[in-house]
Amino acid sequence: MTSTEEAEPVAPDSRRRRTPRARGVVDSPYAWFRLVVALTLSTVGGVGMWSVVVALPAAQAAFGVARGDASLPYTLAMLGFGAGSMLMGRMSDRFGIMVPVIGGTLALGAGYAAAASSASLWQYALAHGLLIGFGSAATFAPLLAHMSLWFARRRGIAVGIFASGNYLAGAVWPPVVQHFIETAGWRETFLGIGAFCVVTMLPLALALRRPPPHHDAGGAGLAAGPGHADALGLSPRALQALLVAAGVACCVAMAMPQVHLVAYCGDLGYGAARGAQMLSLMLACGIVSRLTFGVICDRIGGLRTLLLGSALQGVALVLFLPFDGLVSLYVISALFGLFQGGIVPSYAIIVREYFPGREAGSRVGVVITATLVGMALGGWLSGAIFDLTGSYRAAFVNGIVWNLANLTIVTWLLRRTSLRPVPA
Repeated sequence: MTSTEEAEPVAPDSRRRRTPRARGVVDSPYAWFRLVVALTLSTVGGVGMWSVVVALPAAQAAFGVARGDASLPYTLAMLGFGAGSMLMGRMSDRFGIMVPVIGGTLALGAGYAAAASSASLWQYALAHGLLIGFGSAATFAPLLAHMSLWFARRRGIAVGIFASGNYLAGAVWPPVVQHFIETAGWRETFLGIGAFCVVTMLPLALALRRPPPHHDAGGAGLAAGPGHADALGLSPRALQALLVAAGVACCVAMAMPQVHLVAYCGDLGYGAARGAQMLSLMLACGIVSRLTFGVICDRIGGLRTLLLGSALQGVALVLFLPFDGLVSLYVISALFGLFQGGIVPSYAIIVREYFPGREAGSRVGVVITATLVGMALGGWLSGAIFDLTGSYRAAFVNGIVWNLANLTIVTWLLRRTSLRPVPA
């Protein structure tokens, strides 16, 4: 027996057997290898969130519908992404991560084929909701929770790196999709995306066959540690509900620029291609944001990082109101990406700080679903407000109000951490 094993506690027996193995792989080079695989899957599979945004003007013209109706495919895609996050999070807890990733890959391939052959807006929207959004979900929330089990000391930066895959997809895919829509047509582009997802993602999924280490091997988080929602004086169910409400509110606000930036630039006379470039810039800056906020999260914890990101997102939303020049929009898009990129990963860190690791997949899935419901609601609501007012100005104001609601919830939770003692 090695000295490391001799230092382990002798009870319970199951913990004594599993802890040395867990300590040998947590934060190890193999854990970082898995992170690279997961990041690649997230980047490829993340196309499901962004192709529908870029294709919005083309779909609106093809089906001859209003802007609010043309936003429905995005709304259903986000709802499908949310439902998939919960279901596949539970599947990953029970069967391992490889099963939901393979299922999501097949759903993406089938979804893009169905969308490309749609004869009506409802067929197109259902393909996004039932297949594309659902399949894309397998490459975010379940993998986000899964990767948090492989890291302890560097959990914040690891989660930030993985979560940047979603924004890396947003930086890479919009100009690519826009190019092929202009040169080949949106139907042919969707067929190509589906085939590419199947060919690249299935081999990567097989690299994730190895199960994660013992769930709580990483130890406590920066706050109360796994399973201590009572550190806030709340039951686990109450804390989960508040995180859900906060997730909806912040992402209703986030959806306005991310979903309608391409259409907004078209309305201003700058063209859809300029809007796609701005969206790509926004999400490229989001990558930097997620990495930076990951480092910050390792130092100050999930709740404080969430508060910081939400406050900065509100500042960026306010800047959209007085400035709509071409150069100004490029600058504000970059700032928006830099400011809000750390928000969603913070929820995963908060879950790992206040809930047991064995519940990570399902609980992270629920919170990520809430953020996707917020994105879905915000995307549709912004389009409906535009149809009602003929302008996006009121839609930006609506986003600011929702952002203030998020700030209120997070501030209240953070105040409770300073008022209550942390349990031993």
